[in-house]
Amino acid sequence: MENESFESTFQGLFSEINLSPEKLGRDYSARNGKLCTIITKIAEGISRFSASSDILGDAYEYLIGQFAAGSGKKAGEFYTPQQISTILSEIVTLDSQDPTTGKRSKLERVLDFACGSGSLLLNVRHQLGKNGIGRIYGQEKNITTYSLARMNILLHGVKDSEFEIHHDDSLLNDWDCLNEMNPAKMHRFDAVVANPSFSYRWDPGEAMGEDFRFRNYGLAPKSAADFAFLLHGFHFLSPDGIMAIILPHGVLFRGGAEAKIRNFWRTAILMR
Repeated sequence: MENESFESTFQGLFSEINLSPEKLGRDYSARNGKLCTIITKIAEGISRFSASSDILGDAYEYLIGQFAAGSGKKAGEFYTPQQISTILSEIVTLDSQDPTTGKRSKLERVLDFACGSGSLLLNVRHQLGKNGIGRIYGQEKNITTYSLARMNILLHGVKDSEFEIHHDDSLLNDWDCLNEMNPAKMHRFDAVVANPSFSYRWDPGEAMGEDFRFRNYGLAPKSAADFAFLLHGFHFLSPDGIMAIILPHGVLFRGGAEAKIRNFWRTAILMR
C-alpha cells in the first residue's frame, strides 16, 4: 500500500523536465557529467542546513517567487505574491458567523481552482497550522505549473493523503469529485481561494449555458471569463464557507452579460 501511495504521489512529477538541452553538453556523456555536478553541488549546499520539510519547502517557494519576479506580467499565472496571498488567507480563515472572534480552529476542505504553484493553498494552511485543514484541493490547467504545485506542497511536508491537485481546466470542470450530483457525496468547501487569469478569453458553447454552475446566472462573455471563475468557486462553497478571489476591477461596472450576472448574483447572496 505504501509503495502504491508513493508511486501515485510522484507519478509524472518530472515529466516536463528537459534533461537533454545542448546547453548542458553536446552528447549524453557530457550532459550526464554536468547534471551530476549540479546535483552534487546542490546536495553539498543542502547538507549545511536542516533537512526539515519546512526549510526545503520555503527554499523551493522562495525560488518560485524569484523566478516569478523576473517573469513580469506572466508571473500571475502561477504565483500570487506573499503579501496578497496572506490577505486572502486571513480572510477565509475568519469565523464566517462572527469574524470578530478571530480564526476558525479547523477547515475540513479548502479549494483553489486556479492554484498555480500552490502558494496560496499553503498560506491558508500556514494560517491554521499543520493540523488545521482536513484536505487541500487544487485545480491547475498548465501541466508544468501543475507539477510545480505538487512539488511545492510535498516539500512543505503535506502528506499525499492530505491534498489532491487535479490537472484540468476549471471552467470545463472535468474533475469527477466536483461533478457529483448526489447531495450526500457532493463536495462543498469551507474556504475557496483563487487568483485566476484576468479577463481570460474562453469559448463556452451553448451546452455551457445549462451547466449547473452558470444556469441560474448566465454565461460570462467570451472576452472575459472573470465571472465564470467567480461562479465556479461560489457554487462549491459550503453554507458557512468563505471565498476570497482576485478579479479585475472591470467586474464591478462592465455592462452586457456581466451586468446581468452581477444582478442575479447579488440577489443570490442576499437570499443565501
